[in-house]
Amino acid sequence: MKNNCVFCAIEAGEIPSERYYEDERMIIIKDIEPKAKLHYLAIPKRHYKLLDEMTEADREDLGKILQTIAAEAEKLGLGGGYRLVINQGDDAGQTVFHLHIHILGGQKMEFEQL
Repeated sequence: MKNNCVFCAIEAGEIPSERYYEDERMIIIKDIEPKAKLHYLAIPKRHYKLLDEMTEADREDLGKILQTIAAEAEKLGLGGGYRLVINQGDDAGQTVFHLHIHILGGQKMEFEQL
């Protein structure tokens, strides 16, 4: 676990969480402060904070993580569509400094489309 990272502790089983998906690269859990009817977090098992800190292996893993999110969407109740968000740094609202992907869905997204 790096720097008392809560996501590293969750991945290591030190903090309990309901895992909706897990493989050698990632876990998917529910966000404890949901911003949509369904709000999951896809968390890489390797710790890095920002996209620009990724190694080549991390880049490969991130591609597989995105593929897994798409493959698991129906099982997660996201068949009608979903939004992915990666916050990068303080100004973007990143609060846990372990790269993760917010998966939001289960409803029409009421905020402005990008």
